[in-house]
Amino acid sequence: MSDSGAKARVRLWLRGEKAMGALSVPYVAGGDENLPPTAPDLSSQPILQPVAPVRQPVMAQNPVRSAAAQSQLPVQTLFQGADEPAPLTPMLSNLPFTAPVLSTDEKRARLVAMNEKEVSHCTRCRLCETRTKTVFGEGDIDAKILFIGEGPGENEDLTGRPFVGRAGEMLNKWIAAMGLKREQVYIANIVKCRPPGNRVPAPDEVATCTPYLERQIEIIRPGVIVTLGLPAAKHMLNTKLGMNRIRGSWQNWRGIKLMPTFHPAYVLRAYTTETRAAVWSDLQQVMKELNLPIPKKSSSS
Repeated sequence: MSDSGAKARVRLWLRGEKAMGALSVPYVAGGDENLPPTAPDLSSQPILQPVAPVRQPVMAQNPVRSAAAQSQLPVQTLFQGADEPAPLTPMLSNLPFTAPVLSTDEKRARLVAMNEKEVSHCTRCRLCETRTKTVFGEGDIDAKILFIGEGPGENEDLTGRPFVGRAGEMLNKWIAAMGLKREQVYIANIVKCRPPGNRVPAPDEVATCTPYLERQIEIIRPGVIVTLGLPAAKHMLNTKLGMNRIRGSWQNWRGIKLMPTFHPAYVLRAYTTETRAAVWSDLQQVMKELNLPIPKKSSSS
C-alpha cells in the first residue's frame, strides 16, 4: 500500500473516532507512519456522567408495596448457605384470602400434616437449639376466635401446649367470662419454640417462623383474631405504635377483624382495676362482633 493510501486510511479512521467521541487522539506529523498511534491522553477531557445513578441492590427488611403490586409477588425464598435450609419468609400480601373455606376434615388433615411433617422437627432458626418441644397450637379448628400470643414459655416448652402456665390460667378465665370453653377457641403463638429466658423473639426468628402461623390462620379462617401483648400485635399489624395506642380498636389482617389486647402475663404483673377493665372492654367488643351474649359482669377481670 502506498504512503498516500495509508495516510488516507489513517485520516478516515481518525474522523470515525472523532465522530464516535474520541475527541483527543494525538497525531505526530512525520516519523514512522507504520507505527500504531499512541494511546490517547484523556486527562484533559471532561468526565462523562452516567445518564442515571447506579443503584446497588438493597435487601429491604419490610418493603411497603401497593395492594396491586403485592398480588403479583412470587413466593420468596432466601438462602443462608449451601448446607442450611432456606428460611420461610412472611407473606408480603395483606389482601384477603381468596381460597374457599375448607371442610373440617380437610382443615384437620392439613394442620396435622403441617405439625408432624414440618413444625415438629423444624430447624430453620436458632430457637430449635434450646427448645424441648415445639408448640404448634391447639383448639377448635372451626373456631370463631383465634388468640395469638408472643411465644411459648417454660411450661409450654415442656408440654408442647400453648398457654398452660399462670398466663394460661388467666386466659382460661377470660375465655370462660366470654361464655366459652377453651376447646371452643384456637390458641397459637407468633413463634413455635420458646425463646431462651422468655425473651422477646428476635426479628429473624419471627420472620422465619410466622409463615407457619399465617398458614394456620388461612386454614382455620377465624371470624376474629385477638392478639395478646404488644409483640404479637406489632407483627400482625406491622406497626410501631404502642399498646395504649392500638388496644381496644378494631384492626384488619387480610380481611379478618383483629382486636389487640394486653397479654395475660402483663395483667398478672399489673393487676389493677384499670388494666382488667380494659381487657374486659376489648373482649366485649369481640363478643359483640360475633353476636355472643355479653354477661353484665366478668369474674375474670
